[in-house]
Amino acid sequence: MTTKRRPTRRNAKPQPIGPLSCPPLALSGRVVVMDAAFHVEEAGVVYIAKGSIVALRARTQPPPAGFATVPVIDTGGTLFPGLIELHNHLSYNALRFWNVPRAFPDRDRWAAIAEYRKRVSGPMQVIGRSPGLLPALVRYVECKCLLGRVTTSQGIQLASNSGVRRFYRGTVRNVEQTDEATLPEAVTRIADVEARDAQLFLARLKKQTCFLLHLAEGIDERAREHFLALHLSPEEWAITPQLAGIHCAGLQAEDFDVLARQGGAMIWSPLSNLLLYGKTAQVQAAKAAGVRLGLGSDWSPTGSKNLLGELKVARLYSDALGGVFSDRELVTMATRGAAMILQWDPVIGTLEAGKRADLLVIEGQTGDPYEALIRAKETSLQLVMINGIARYGTPPLMLQLSPGGETLRVGGHPRQVFLQQVTGDPDVLAVDLGEARDTLTAALKDLPKLAKELEKPPRVRRAAAPAVLDRREPVVWSLALDEIQDTGVDLRPRLPLGRTGRVTGPRRLMAKAASPPLSTVLESLPLDALTVADDADFLERIMKERNLPESIKLGLPALY
Repeated sequence: MTTKRRPTRRNAKPQPIGPLSCPPLALSGRVVVMDAAFHVEEAGVVYIAKGSIVALRARTQPPPAGFATVPVIDTGGTLFPGLIELHNHLSYNALRFWNVPRAFPDRDRWAAIAEYRKRVSGPMQVIGRSPGLLPALVRYVECKCLLGRVTTSQGIQLASNSGVRRFYRGTVRNVEQTDEATLPEAVTRIADVEARDAQLFLARLKKQTCFLLHLAEGIDERAREHFLALHLSPEEWAITPQLAGIHCAGLQAEDFDVLARQGGAMIWSPLSNLLLYGKTAQVQAAKAAGVRLGLGSDWSPTGSKNLLGELKVARLYSDALGGVFSDRELVTMATRGAAMILQWDPVIGTLEAGKRADLLVIEGQTGDPYEALIRAKETSLQLVMINGIARYGTPPLMLQLSPGGETLRVGGHPRQVFLQQVTGDPDVLAVDLGEARDTLTAALKDLPKLAKELEKPPRVRRAAAPAVLDRREPVVWSLALDEIQDTGVDLRPRLPLGRTGRVTGPRRLMAKAASPPLSTVLESLPLDALTVADDADFLERIMKERNLPESIKLGLPALY
């Protein structure tokens, strides 16, 4: 990926806009609605105003009221709802693909090895605590989502030295913080006390609209016990329609029957599971039981660069099992089905009147549209729109739909990205994509040096400085790395198993006191490319992964 750098003066940047200030728009093309009837309007027009879809009509029909003088912009492609990702550790997505050294039975085994600390957890601790890197990190990983057709994902949680925690809200919609009553916020973390008490955990579940929690991360009995600990009594499980278990790789067929009966859902991340364990969730059993399914790419160290890549892996894995899912079913997992898990389906997930104008456009208007989306190359993406604002696309479309933006090249093809927004974080708004790339490239190259700086004791104030009792320390933000730090919340329930009382679920990854300092462990690392098209050896490294089945190794290059 190369970027054409713009002047860094603030007045040189395009001004932010909001959905309510956007003029009415009309986009034409083949429209894949993704409604319950799976209607496809072969020559349709999507009419948009104030961030929402006003109407979808055939090109031959007259426009709705208020659009008589609005020019129809011909996209020349196929329109879909924007992709909804239900699991991603976005903060880690500056890191490259990790060469997994062997197959592991559960999460505790791979999270504890020295190589993981060197390549994944250690670098993130340094980046997350180094001053000035957070805006660049946020900008870069969010653009990774946009270039992969994602309009909704999980957020990046920040923690301050004053104990305050908040989510970064960016151009990509965040399932964890929306500030909108019509988009109830999903929960991805649970207080430690509730995570360890089954009745408190169940009570908390019933109060939420959606709880996205890691569950049964591994393929051995220990991983499965994490699910079995949800069994409270012969007639009661700590599972409700609000619970969406992430991974569920350790579940057996009878477990999926239970999950379905209780109304629970599963978020599938096949590439990450296959890389780490050599196996993934028994999706054929999950489908047979009627479990609701969503998709997540997990994170770039052991997963896809984006949700489009995860769709490709899911398709290959399904085909290797004889065709568990149709292409239409897979696309549903990343659109309408995902919205239903969040209980956001009245607002997003389909291209219907009254829904938010979250959409994507790929080139071409022939053949099966669902297959076309999964097989689409990253360079075939023509447009990504969120809340009626064009955020990424080809220059011809972006020039008509946005007030300007940053120029870049994807796989040698010119593209533009528009990242300014009314509600944007001011620190992040000051950083463009090219600057973010340069900053992170330098930081990853200097990892040992940065780690050494963080290992120095805090500066002692000069004795001569006058003491001010009510002086407040400046607020300093860092990444909230719940996997590494004890923050009082958890990403998974940790319930006792039956009468044994043994707490289930993987242990939190904590640095041991005897561990060598990170400055002596870390090495310079390259920044992960935004796309596979601009990653010279991504597919070559896929071919060398020992745990991946041959169907994935041999099939993935053909889908890129």
